[in-house]
Amino acid sequence: MNNKYYPASERGHVNFGWLDSHHSFSFGNWHDREKVHFGALRVLNDDTVKGGGGFDAQPHENMEIISIPLKGTLTHKDSTGADGLLHTNDVQIMSAGSGISHSEYNASHFDAVNLLQIWIFPKQTGIKPRHDQRTFYPEGRKDQWQVIVSPLAEDHALWINQDARLALTHLSPNKTITYTPAFPGNGVYVFLLEGHLEIEGYHLEPRDGIGLTDMQTLTLKAGPATANILVIEVPMFA
Repeated sequence: MNNKYYPASERGHVNFGWLDSHHSFSFGNWHDREKVHFGALRVLNDDTVKGGGGFDAQPHENMEIISIPLKGTLTHKDSTGADGLLHTNDVQIMSAGSGISHSEYNASHFDAVNLLQIWIFPKQTGIKPRHDQRTFYPEGRKDQWQVIVSPLAEDHALWINQDARLALTHLSPNKTITYTPAFPGNGVYVFLLEGHLEIEGYHLEPRDGIGLTDMQTLTLKAGPATANILVIEVPMFA
């Protein structure tokens, strides 16, 4: 098994006033040649948007774009006609395909929104742009994997144009859980949202990440508090 540790303290950081963002991979004006992508995982941004803040329509193409609000509510609008709210426990995915534009704003004028923005390279390019979102309730991830994004029908998740899979768990103190990749040869990026986690000899603190390749199964163990964990499984390439 090959591992690469991504400590939270080494993430890129920008603060534009309305947006305070930490980048696990190179993004915008922050570039680290050692942290451009992990396989098909291109972007993992941890964004905090002030009350009333957001951005107007921005164009994208040939990228799978996933938004996961961790706290607060976003207003979303895009060129597919989607127009609505994205709450905590909702997950949104857009297949930018041949071209999509979207805007995201904090729905509150007072309280900040914290969200994850994730970009994954697509399996097929030039497809018709699409938008989808769904609510995934926390009780569905207690001490088990709750798959939120997957191309596999049996996962009952949001569809993605890639052999990739995202799953969440709230792991009780000192509990152990295993993860087996759905696609042979895929790598797994583990991102700790809250708590403490032991994995393959590493001790992860909040917002630390670790990329693992060439494995059959992973074993993860929570520390003395509940561990809130996201795994992102993606195809690997140079």
